[in-house]
Amino acid sequence: MARAPTTTADPALDAAALLRRIGFFTLFVIVPVAAQVSRRATVVLAPITVVLLIIASAIDGKQRPPGGGIVRLLRAPAFLAGTLVIFWSALSLAWTPFPGPATERLANLVATIVLTLAGYLALPDRMRSANLYLLPLGVGAAAVVAILIGLFSDAMMSDSGDGDGALERGSVLLALLAWPAVAWLRSRRRDTGALATVLLVAGALLLAPGLTPLLALGVGALAFALTNARHALGVRVTALTAALLLATAPLLPFLIRPIGAALFGPTAPSALSLKVWQKLVTTEPVRFITGHGLETALRGRFVGLLPANAPTTMLFEFWYELGIVGAFAAAFALYASIRRAGRDSSLLVPGAIAAFVTAFTIGCIGVGLTAIWWLTSIAVAVLAFVAIERGQFRSSRPKASLLLKAQG
Repeated sequence: MARAPTTTADPALDAAALLRRIGFFTLFVIVPVAAQVSRRATVVLAPITVVLLIIASAIDGKQRPPGGGIVRLLRAPAFLAGTLVIFWSALSLAWTPFPGPATERLANLVATIVLTLAGYLALPDRMRSANLYLLPLGVGAAAVVAILIGLFSDAMMSDSGDGDGALERGSVLLALLAWPAVAWLRSRRRDTGALATVLLVAGALLLAPGLTPLLALGVGALAFALTNARHALGVRVTALTAALLLATAPLLPFLIRPIGAALFGPTAPSALSLKVWQKLVTTEPVRFITGHGLETALRGRFVGLLPANAPTTMLFEFWYELGIVGAFAAAFALYASIRRAGRDSSLLVPGAIAAFVTAFTIGCIGVGLTAIWWLTSIAVAVLAFVAIERGQFRSSRPKASLLLKAQG
């Protein structure tokens, strides 16, 4: 009588695999879907996901060895420039008019960076495809939920008092996560699925309360097309454009305001906002060297330090709060990050560049500098790209005819 084959199952490894699957399901499916109906979903669920991934990696030890990878990361020019931005932000607490709120905002920024680094270290060295296919599934499900809300639940969401904010933040996260989902599907030769994902997300953003995410997705699509056609050119143009816009931001109101006044009239809100920026540049040139300190651009409007119609974009806030030191360091960090992303797997680069452009466009149009939900959304997108990059270790599957020839 033949004996039944024996299997050696390790309960610890099974528990780690289950925790990791729950973590990725939460990160890639639950977070995008919940963000469409709750303003705090991303901020609350993302740290829980990272904790699950850390526990799973501590159990089975499948994460990439931290030694060399973390040393290279800490020595990277982009990371060093980003560290300078954090250091200057901490130093600006000495001259900001709002030290208490600024300290809290800086703590949130540092906590988000630590959270992202912890998630980066906890990700497995080799990602399973089953976990990564959850990403386009979650993006598609979130897009469907956003479309249903936009079509049938406008009145209900508006009456709740939280609906518009949730839809706006959810659409921003949707625009960011669309590109890692597209990059993963294209790396698996699922071009039709990638196109369907983008169109589904575009349809959801078309029904969103604001036009910012849709416009950012469109600009990201242009960057995707350019990088897909001319790899090196797309990376170089994106890196230079983003860095130059951030480094030369104080010149923008002098260049753009005459155009905006001619197109929309001198009393248009955008023209008046640019006029405020112009006046601040000409009347306070010295403070644009040191900056006014963290949190000044946001809270200064409530106490009369800034006009209420002052710009709310990332470009203005960087210069107004951190001055030339913070802005130049951030511009270099952005340039180095984009150029570094351009050296990764060629199949993933167009999606990564599109994500950079989408996030930068959203920041330039109207998202503040250090809003915690915005920083957490970027962290989720970064972890998604790191995960799909670590899922590229497999070669293409050979065709059956080639296998038969090899056997013959």
